Amino acid sequence: MQLGLTKEGKMWLGVLVVLLLCSSLEGQESSFTINSVHMVILPKQEVQNGENLTLQCIVDISTTSHVRPQHQLLFYKNDEQFYNVSSMKSTESYFIPQARVYHAGIYKCTVILNNKVKTTSEYEVMVRGVSSPRVTLDKKEAIEGGVVIVNCSVPNEKAPVHFIVEKVELDTKGIKQKREKSSQHQNFVTLDFTVEEQDRVIYFLCQASIISGRHLETSSTTRSDLVTVRESFSNPQFYVHPAGVIIEGDLLHIKCIIQVTPMVQAFPEIIIQRDKTIVGHSKQGNEATYSVMATMKENGNYTCKVETSQISKVSSIVVNITELFPKPKLESSATHLDEGGSLNLWCSVPHTVDFAIQKGDMNVSRAQNFTKTVSKWDSGNYTCVAGMGKVIKKSNEVLITVCEMLSRPRIFYDSTSEVIKGQTIEVHCQSINGTMPISYHLLKASNIVENYTVGSNEPAVFKDNPTEDTKYQCLADNCHSSSAMFSEPLVVKVIAPVVEVKLAILNNKQVESGDDLVLRCFVNKASGPITYKFYREEDVRPFYVKISNETQAMWYKSPAGTEQGGQYYCTASNRANPAKNIPKSNLLTVRVFLAPWKKGVIAVVVIAVIIAILAVGARYYFWKKAKAKQMPVEMSRPAAPLLTSNNEKMPGSSTEANRPYGYDEDIGNHETNPVKEKKEPLTLDVEYTEVEVNSLEPHEENGRLP
Repeated sequence: MQLGLTKEGKMWLGVLVVLLLCSSLEGQESSFTINSVHMVILPKQEVQNGENLTLQCIVDISTTSHVRPQHQLLFYKNDEQFYNVSSMKSTESYFIPQARVYHAGIYKCTVILNNKVKTTSEYEVMVRGVSSPRVTLDKKEAIEGGVVIVNCSVPNEKAPVHFIVEKVELDTKGIKQKREKSSQHQNFVTLDFTVEEQDRVIYFLCQASIISGRHLETSSTTRSDLVTVRESFSNPQFYVHPAGVIIEGDLLHIKCIIQVTPMVQAFPEIIIQRDKTIVGHSKQGNEATYSVMATMKENGNYTCKVETSQISKVSSIVVNITELFPKPKLESSATHLDEGGSLNLWCSVPHTVDFAIQKGDMNVSRAQNFTKTVSKWDSGNYTCVAGMGKVIKKSNEVLITVCEMLSRPRIFYDSTSEVIKGQTIEVHCQSINGTMPISYHLLKASNIVENYTVGSNEPAVFKDNPTEDTKYQCLADNCHSSSAMFSEPLVVKVIAPVVEVKLAILNNKQVESGDDLVLRCFVNKASGPITYKFYREEDVRPFYVKISNETQAMWYKSPAGTEQGGQYYCTASNRANPAKNIPKSNLLTVRVFLAPWKKGVIAVVVIAVIIAILAVGARYYFWKKAKAKQMPVEMSRPAAPLLTSNNEKMPGSSTEANRPYGYDEDIGNHETNPVKEKKEPLTLDVEYTEVEVNSLEPHEENGRLP
C-alpha cells in the first residue's frame, strides 16, 4: 500500500531532519585558543586629578565553533581583584569618572576560558595632583588669647592624607604659625590656633599631600576667610605718687591700671614687680597697687605684667628715691677673742641720728661705742641701728667669736672586752668644755695617725687595728690662742693569738734506750697563758698538758724505752684562739733504739739458749739410738706371765716390773743419765715388756736432729 505525505507532514519531517543535524553537530567537541589579551588605558596612563579614566581589556580568541564562546574577564589593581565580568565580546571596559590619587596603581586583567587562563602584563596608572582642600573656620571674629578652630578637608580623596595649615597675618603676609598633621583614617583634620596679642587680622592656608606609590602628590593651597582680632585688655599703665622728688620716709604709692574688653569672661592677673621681686598683684578688677614707706631699697625698675593663660603684656617704670642719711657702719677691734679679752665696737654715720648697738634683736648699748670684757656667752652677730624720724637703717653685721679654752681631753676605749690582735678598736677623745669646733689628733707611739674635727662636745671616735701593745694619746685644739691640750697616755694591751705551732725533739730523733726523751712544743709570738697539749698520733686524748706564759713547753721521759717510739704532735692555744680552730704542730717521728752493751748481753743470752737446746737435742738423739739397740734383745727373751687367768697381778710384781730394763724417770724430762748407764750395763736376760711411748713435746720436735 502506498502512503502519501501531506504538506504539513513534510514540514514536520524537515524540522526533524534539522534537529537531527543539530544534534549531530552538537555531539562534535569544539576547539578554542586564547591568542592574546592586553589592556588599554584611556586617555593615557598618566592623568590629572579629576580626569575620567577608562580601563579596556581586549581578548583575541580562536575557535572551531560558529558561535563565539563565553569567557570571564577579571580586573586587578595592585594584585587585588576589583571587577569581573562574563562576556562573549572581545573588549570589556571599566570606567573611572574623575580619577583621584587613590585610583593610581598597577593594573592588569585576566581572561578565563574553560580551563585556560591568560593574564596581561602590568600597566602603571599615575594620577597627578590632589584635589584642592576645603577650609572652614568656627568664627570670623576672635579675642586675644582666644582659639580659632580650623577644619581642612579633601572630600574627594581617601586617607591617609597629610595636611599643612598655616596662620598668616594679613598686613605683613608673614606666616606666624605653622602646624602639620596626618590623618590616617579620615580625609580631614581639625586644628586649634591660639590668637596672640600681636594678631590683628589673620587668615589660614591649607595644603594636602598624599603618597601614591613612590610619588608624593600635593594639592594647591587653599585660603580661608579672614578673622578679625580684638584686644582682650589694653597695655598696662603706671601711676606713681608722689609725682615729683621722693625722699626717704615719704609714702610711696604705685598703681598699675588696664582696660578690659567687655567680651572677656575672666579678668587677667596684674603683677607689679621690683626687679624680680613681686610686690603687688591682683586677680580681680583692672588695677593692682603697691604702697610702702619710701626707703633706699625701694629704688629700682618696676614692671607691671598682665597675664592670661595665653596673653602677656608688660610695661616698666624707674623709681628714684632720695636718701635721707647713709647706712651706718659698724666696726670692731677684733672679731676673734679669747674668753676674758676686751671687745670694742663703734658705729659711725655722717649725720646726727639716734644710735643703738644690738646683739641679735637685743640692745646692748644706746651709744655709738661699746666696750666689754667678754665671756663665751658674748659670741654672736652685732649690728648698729641708726634712726631719724620714721627712717631706721641697720648697719652691716659683725660676727664676734669668743673662744673658751679647752678642758684637758679624756681618752678612753671600751675596756670591757680584751683586744685581740688585728681586731678594730674605737679610741674616744673628748673635751668636756671648750668652744667648738674642736680638732682632735690621735697619736700612736708619739706619731699623729689621724685627725678629726667635731662641731659639738661629743667625743671624736678613731678606729685602729693594733697588732701589739700600743700607747695612744689625744691632742685637742680649738680657736683659743693657747697651745693644744694633751690627754693622759692610754696603754692598750693586745692579745696575740697562737698562729703557728712546731714540735721538735732535743738531741736527735733517734733516742738510745735508757736515755732521756725530751719533746719541745713552741710558738713564735703569742700572749700568755698558753695551753700546750702533747699527743701521740693514734691517741685522741693528750698524754701531757701544760699551761705556761712561756712560748714553749717541754715533755720529759726518763729513762726512755722502745715503747716511747712513734709519731707525736702538739697543739697550743690561748684565749684569743677560737675553740674550733686550734693550731696544730707538725707530725714528729721518734725512734728509740737499744744501747750496744744491751745488744751484746742479749746476743750472749740468745747464743747460750741455742747451745743448750742443741746439747739437749744431741743427748736425746744418742739416747734414742742406744734404746733402739736394746729393743731386739728384749724382744727375743721369753716373756714371764704377768697376769693370771683372772687378769690379776702376779705375786711379787710391782711397778718396776712393768718398766723396761734400764728405764729412768729422767727420760720424761727428755734427758739421759750417762752415769747410770755405766753403772748398770745392759744384760741379755731382759724380760719382754710392752712400753707405751708418749709423743714428744713441740719443742722437742723442733730440737730433734734430722
